[in-house]
Amino acid sequence: MNLSFIPDDMDWTCSSCNKKMEPGPVELQYLGNVFKVELPVCPGCAAVLIPEDLATGKMLEVEQLLEDK
Repeated sequence: MNLSFIPDDMDWTCSSCNKKMEPGPVELQYLGNVFKVELPVCPGCAAVLIPEDLATGKMLEVEQLLEDK
């Protein structure tokens, strides 16, 4: 299952290479589990933007569930 976490304001620019971020597939790994999600990615250097609400919300929930196993 692929999830999409693209912010409404997709007007982001990569600070490393100054290219506009684009939605793209990303694999996140945590405690041996792999999650496929769509996040803003730099087409130049492949840097990934993880929005704050995702990092402090949904990702935190998943971390806590996996650690409780």
